[in-house]
Amino acid sequence: MVTVDLRFHLNVNNYSGYGLMNRTRHVQRPCRYSNMVNARELEVVFRHLDENGDGKVSPSELSRRLGLIAGEFLVKEAELAVESLDSDGDGLLGLEDLVRLMEAGGEEEKLHDLREAFRLYDIDNCGFIRAKDLKTMLGRLGESRSIDECEVMINKFDLNGDGVLSFEEFMVMME
Repeated sequence: MVTVDLRFHLNVNNYSGYGLMNRTRHVQRPCRYSNMVNARELEVVFRHLDENGDGKVSPSELSRRLGLIAGEFLVKEAELAVESLDSDGDGLLGLEDLVRLMEAGGEEEKLHDLREAFRLYDIDNCGFIRAKDLKTMLGRLGESRSIDECEVMINKFDLNGDGVLSFEEFMVMME
């Protein structure tokens, strides 16, 4: 269960990562929702998690980075996740560990993960993601954006032109 939760948080990190999207135009969706894992996207996520740039993600780095997105991600949870995913036994996650994690998971889990991510953005629980919700979430990630910038981001995926993202539009955005 820890790996499912971690996979969810990493996916949130990737697409909450409109901040990550804006830093590198290559990140447009969580890699595990495409047919092939995009190595460049995973590298961007990995570098975001690797606070000290040593090429490995420690449990404390994982806990701090994911905690910025979803509230609290306990160090103990991060330690369990690292322990279960660590392929070389050094107590740290490498990029290859992240690749294996992101490639795992069935369609049902993917849909569940998307619903959970949508709920994080739907701050007011209104069933839609509005520009102010996106601005708040990006702020939590350390990515300051204006309401106008957030409206532009939303308008790119607002299929019916109502100025907000429904869950269905969110799913299209994440494809």
